[in-house]
Amino acid sequence: MIKLIGKVPSDIYVACSGGADSMAALDFLSNSKRKITVIHFDHGTEYGSIARKVVRSYCESSKIDMVVHEIKGSPGKNESLEAWWRDQRYEVLNSLDKTVVTGHNLNDVAEWWIFTSLRGNPRLMPQSTLNVIKPFLLTEKKSLELWCDRNDIQYAIDPSNFGNRFSRSKIRQKIMPEALSINPGFLTVMSKKIKERFCET
Repeated sequence: MIKLIGKVPSDIYVACSGGADSMAALDFLSNSKRKITVIHFDHGTEYGSIARKVVRSYCESSKIDMVVHEIKGSPGKNESLEAWWRDQRYEVLNSLDKTVVTGHNLNDVAEWWIFTSLRGNPRLMPQSTLNVIKPFLLTEKKSLELWCDRNDIQYAIDPSNFGNRFSRSKIRQKIMPEALSINPGFLTVMSKKIKERFCET
């Protein structure tokens, strides 16, 4: 089941990568009367061109405006490519004049908590960063994937999610399954933490 936290304005950007999470978020929000403009980032990879076509196809069929931002250049010598890409995206998103919605979900919350914990500073994923909001933090990834499947929403699968190049994929593929085997209620714990921090009582 898809759950929202916080208020989503009537005139928004939706950041859409083309993956199941953001495509489900886009389709879910497009069923409302909101005015939506999609912003998509092309990282210049082979997968990037595939994802761009998926997002464009949806926007054209749904008559939604789409803005594409191409990320060019490369990180510094000792800078992570993953972190550099993220910083480039947020630099653009935070410069926009309207609220931006992302498809970050409960699994992302758990993975971020693990990532920050391993660096000695466990943190919850923020529900907002300046003008960027994450209203799907209480929704499990499988619910977003199911939304796409049930509503015949095409999405792209990023092969880097299954490799060992990036920290996030290592956590997703190796640590998360072990964490859930040790505590099957791990996502429920994270959900309670999000509710305590960001939801009104």
